[in-house]
Amino acid sequence: MSSADKILDAAKLPAWRAQQRASGRRVVVTNGCFDLLHAGHVSYLESARAEGDLLLLGLNGDDSVRQLKGPSRPVVPEADRARVLAGLGCVDAVCIFPEVRAIRFLEVAQPDVYVKGGDYTIDTINQDERRAVESHGGRIAFIPFLPGRSTTGLLSKVQKL
Repeated sequence: MSSADKILDAAKLPAWRAQQRASGRRVVVTNGCFDLLHAGHVSYLESARAEGDLLLLGLNGDDSVRQLKGPSRPVVPEADRARVLAGLGCVDAVCIFPEVRAIRFLEVAQPDVYVKGGDYTIDTINQDERRAVESHGGRIAFIPFLPGRSTTGLLSKVQKL
């Protein structure tokens, strides 16, 4: 399967999810901006994938990245970010969502496992996202980040060159 084939249009997500459920596959979901892919992202995504049979990555669209990270972001447009992420062996599907929070995306994706970074806890994650996952019987897992790896830090280094 080519990386382009792993990018799901949001309208096709319900059918994709139903197909995975029917085949008995355990779907792991994570989400984020993934603006400049780095080793921390890859480590995180590989660990997330190990939580189940398939990894669905919800990707913040460009407008939501600007709202989260500021007017100079994203550096890489959403279509390119999606293609790069879909090219990773540990990522089974990528779906771009336009909102800042992943609530609607999670309601449709209905993850068996929702993975968040270790900078969150069950009490600090968005509680509407938590309810969206738990209302469909999903559980939430936290995976530690590789220290010193961040897009913001990488951009800071590049600006100093």
